[in-house]
Amino acid sequence: MEIGIIGFGRFGKLMTKYLSEDFKVYVFSRSNKSIEIKKNNGIPASLEEVCKKDIVIPSVPISKFKATLKKIKNLLKNDSLVVDVCSVKEYPVNAMKKILPNNIQILASHPIFGPDSAADSLKDKKIVLCKTRINNELYGKIKKYLDGKDLMVIETTPEKHDKDIAKSLFLTHFVGRTLIDFDAKNVDIDTEGYKRLMKILDTVENDTQQLFEDMNKYNKYSKKIRQDFIESVNRVNMRLEK
Repeated sequence: MEIGIIGFGRFGKLMTKYLSEDFKVYVFSRSNKSIEIKKNNGIPASLEEVCKKDIVIPSVPISKFKATLKKIKNLLKNDSLVVDVCSVKEYPVNAMKKILPNNIQILASHPIFGPDSAADSLKDKKIVLCKTRINNELYGKIKKYLDGKDLMVIETTPEKHDKDIAKSLFLTHFVGRTLIDFDAKNVDIDTEGYKRLMKILDTVENDTQQLFEDMNKYNKYSKKIRQDFIESVNRVNMRLEK
């Protein structure tokens, strides 16, 4: 089985590193990253070459996902599998169902880890799977492969995923971005609680502003979570004003 990856950003690079341990991985990047792709045991390839592989993984920003599907829909080979790795699930699932031909299989996924947390190992990291349009045999093989990598596989629906991730990942990024705007820094006289707070900043500062904005825009539950959190902050602040 050969895998094609579209995009070689931080997460595309991470996928290439791990998947190339077991498969031939072909990578398309709009910019010339051939040397770096080869360093991670990937094979630089054109978009057309990547789309002819058994599994095709678009590793692009959420805001570019739909346009990418439209670009590749007629390049994919019959019965191949397209796997998304977006941080939201309802939006890409609906886009894949609408845009990709019926002869293309679909699997929605969200690896709950990134280049920082999984730099050295995938052990006990979580990955979400939303079975969308894929035959049972192939789905079983993929799940078995992920289990064999010591990943914790969570099977759920796109709706449940987006509701939960709005409370966890998006809220974490919202707090982290607020700390960055506040210019929070390490200090000599700190507490364990403050150190944990600063870890939130560390979690998000290497991710792009575009990812943060896309998670808010393309997850319909994020706005309410953000508003509810701000209301809670205001209530706590008002109690101190009394």
